[in-house]
Amino acid sequence: MNMLSPIHHPTASFHFLRPSLPKHGYCSSRGGLSDIASKTRPKTMIFASHEGNPEVGLQAGERLYLGMDFGTSGARFALIDKQGTIHAEGKREYPLYKSKDAIDWIHSWKSTLLLLLEDVPFHLRQLIASISIDGTSATTIIIDSTTGEPLWRPFLYNESCSDALPKVKSIAPENHTVCAGSSTLCKLVSWWNVYDSNKDSAALLHQADWLLWLLHGNLGVTDYNNALKVGYDPGLDSYPPWLLSQPYSKLLPSVKAPGSPIGSLKEDVRTQYSFPKDCVVCTGTTDSIAAFLAARATQPGKAVTSLGSTLAIKLLSTSRIEDARYGVYSHRLDDKWLVGGASNTGGAVLRQIFTDEQLENLSEQINPMKTSPLDYYPLPTVGERFPMADPKMAPRLHPRPESDAEYLHGILESIARIEAKAYGLLKDLGATQVEEVFTAGGGAKNVKWTKIRERVLGLPVSRAIQTEAAYGAALLALKGAQQCVQ
Repeated sequence: MNMLSPIHHPTASFHFLRPSLPKHGYCSSRGGLSDIASKTRPKTMIFASHEGNPEVGLQAGERLYLGMDFGTSGARFALIDKQGTIHAEGKREYPLYKSKDAIDWIHSWKSTLLLLLEDVPFHLRQLIASISIDGTSATTIIIDSTTGEPLWRPFLYNESCSDALPKVKSIAPENHTVCAGSSTLCKLVSWWNVYDSNKDSAALLHQADWLLWLLHGNLGVTDYNNALKVGYDPGLDSYPPWLLSQPYSKLLPSVKAPGSPIGSLKEDVRTQYSFPKDCVVCTGTTDSIAAFLAARATQPGKAVTSLGSTLAIKLLSTSRIEDARYGVYSHRLDDKWLVGGASNTGGAVLRQIFTDEQLENLSEQINPMKTSPLDYYPLPTVGERFPMADPKMAPRLHPRPESDAEYLHGILESIARIEAKAYGLLKDLGATQVEEVFTAGGGAKNVKWTKIRERVLGLPVSRAIQTEAAYGAALLALKGAQQCVQ
């Protein structure tokens, strides 16, 4: 299957509500799978259906394909058939385990993975042929390959390691993707320079790689989308010589195309969750690329803006564009290129100021055809990645007018201006000109914001038919399963 093949899905759904997750807790890294999963209970389950029948369209012997999305604030799963029809969906907030007064993300992600496996309807698990997972880009985990234990806390997607930037710039080509403080390579070099113990058994994994490793047990495998920011060249389909000559290159994982079969489920995972013996685990991708795949933007000039905690844009282009000065990079997508970047602006800023109820009520008071005179640069903290890479950029959210509706209008329009600047930059750098924008993420639900963006961008903007990255990950699982039978 081509990664961009059109799909179809039903829209009807119903909900089951269950007790919320605890906000704090502790989980030993040496606990068993069931020990971790039993610490918490489902937050919300959502099962897609058609006229009340969650098994619509399933023929005898038909298989299903499981995708999981690990985003910045929570995780989801989607279970689809070969036509792309959704048979089950679920979502989780991350349980915030504490370790030494800091969030223990390793245990949070692991417990969430296991809980999502529990959440897949039991009667559908035996039909699952393959699994894939997407994770946040440049979220980096360095583990001991002999024990599987992390050697350092995870480096999060938006974390800047500017201390390593001079060294990275001295070895990489000018304006390369890795020449940004938040790149995976900067995180690796920063760790390499400060870690004093034996590094011989160390191995680098991206978030998606690590989660998939928990399922298949074959250490050291990634995909070429996740590997881009550590220096992998998807055009050459290899790590470049300037990177392989470095002492830390031995930590780098082997690279496969997204949606490539890696191996079968580990026996303990398979038996505990009653998955079939032939269930295959496949390489994943990044969360924003998974959202792009889900949106069915199949032609050059089509773009997807993901409005989640951050603002990520992806434009399908016939040309490859790379320029670290602006946080611009290109992911390979079959025979085309997915050009774009991710800004730190987005929903995280809105949630710092407004509740969900306020956002809904205040948005109704906004006239989206009226230009806001307020000029902000909404950031949750200091630092920006795209359309300019400036780790010292400060948030600009003042002056604040007396009217909360006017304030929200100004913030939404300012984010739209950042989006417009980003697409304009891609055109100036040589990418295919954007013709239409599909929207994914939570911000896609805000109709007034969509109309503001349409006015500011001067382009048709619509909500993607399918907006969840988990759906894109499920398409990769389907792709991998089809490779297995060829």
